[in-house]
Amino acid sequence: MNTFNPSEQKMTNYRWTICAMLFFATTINYLDRQVLSLTWKDFISPEFHWTNDNYGTITALFSIFYAVSMLFAGRFVDWMDTKKGFLWAIGVWSVGAVLHAFCGIATSGIVAGEWLVGFEGAKEAISLAKSVSLVTSVSVVLFIFSRLVLAVGEAGNFPAAIKTTAEFFPKKDRAYATSIFNAGATVGALAAPVTIPIIAAAWGWEMSFIIIGALGFVWMGFWVFVYNKPESHPKVNSAELAYIHSDLESADSVEKCVEIVQEKTKISFKEAFSFKQTWAFAFGKFMTDGVWWFYLFWTPAYLSSVYDIKSSDTEGQLAIFVLYAITLLSIIGGWLPSYFVEKKGMNPYAGRMKAMLIFAFFPLLVLFAQPLGHITYWFPVVIIGIAGAAHQAWSANIFSTIGDMFPKKAIATITGIGGMAGGIGSFLINKGSGVLFDYAKVSEMQLLGFKGEEAGYFIIFSICAVAYLIGWVVMKTLVPKYQPINNL
Repeated sequence: MNTFNPSEQKMTNYRWTICAMLFFATTINYLDRQVLSLTWKDFISPEFHWTNDNYGTITALFSIFYAVSMLFAGRFVDWMDTKKGFLWAIGVWSVGAVLHAFCGIATSGIVAGEWLVGFEGAKEAISLAKSVSLVTSVSVVLFIFSRLVLAVGEAGNFPAAIKTTAEFFPKKDRAYATSIFNAGATVGALAAPVTIPIIAAAWGWEMSFIIIGALGFVWMGFWVFVYNKPESHPKVNSAELAYIHSDLESADSVEKCVEIVQEKTKISFKEAFSFKQTWAFAFGKFMTDGVWWFYLFWTPAYLSSVYDIKSSDTEGQLAIFVLYAITLLSIIGGWLPSYFVEKKGMNPYAGRMKAMLIFAFFPLLVLFAQPLGHITYWFPVVIIGIAGAAHQAWSANIFSTIGDMFPKKAIATITGIGGMAGGIGSFLINKGSGVLFDYAKVSEMQLLGFKGEEAGYFIIFSICAVAYLIGWVVMKTLVPKYQPINNL
């Protein structure tokens, strides 16, 4: 009797189709996130009279909503499983994205009693309002609510994406796959400055939220037909399935691998927090997530406030585009640990940590962004781009440390815990930045030759510069060597 050998069959590569879907989901995720940062300073603020502190409050609360949601999003994805969990996540965040567009009409209704008006009618009613402070307060609250809905949905993206990666890729390929789909953040950030301000200028800031928000619903239509578990997917053959499960040393057959992957027992929060590995991942996220979100949310305002370069200007759009184009270098983040594992014989965790240490040094360049900005604004643009690339490379690897340490059934939950920690760090840096920038501007604060808002940005840049090295040292102290958890 002939026995089928998967090695004799040409392997399909459907896992990369799944990776492409994760890439587009992350692209949409970051597009939706960036609409506000590219429209508030030049389009929304004049209408609602926002200050840096108002914007900082909105972005900070988004971070805390995201943080709390991440804690439960991972468990939600584990409970719903990948396909349904992802659909719910992107559906909710797309609704949240579109809701922003109607904050002006709602403000008009509350402040002026004008509800049945269009976008232009709302602007006119708001401009005639007697109380500017009321307009500001009401609009801020409405945008906070919209950000809440957006945050609840967006929190599910990375737990679902990391879980999907663990389902479709062996450990040695996960950092590479993660760096590819995580590059969607960069592509989303690249597409944002050349689309969102143009839409806002042509059809109003409201349409930028509606058009970008609608992309999520398009993605959902594809996901329904594209995704299924690799064990039961008709486009994944036995050879590819064997490759996907090639690092499961305890499995003596593909059938055994299927049983392991389909295990339904979930990890509790109490169990999760009992492991040093969880705390290491969470601290690494706490120290570094806020840095990326600061770059994402505040760079357009930084160029506008310090260099008078508006996001609606061609010069501003080009600067933001170049900045995020540089972050595409983050693809190296997936290749470098694979090189250490395959060429240098390191275990996955050791290779990943060595790569992360290398990436942690590049953000130190941000210390020179503000000083060199006096020569030309292109220096901070390029330096922030390099720091952003280093962050994305770091991020791809820190996410993959979960798969190195934890069984698949725990991955989404641990990802959620780390996301919560990252969200708390983001809350602190975004709210702190808004308060600091307004204080620095009003008080004309001076520091090392910088004055006003420039001094405030120099302080935040300095914090961003050292965050990765601090995070790496603590992670390495908590988990000095490869310690996979096999007793769950």
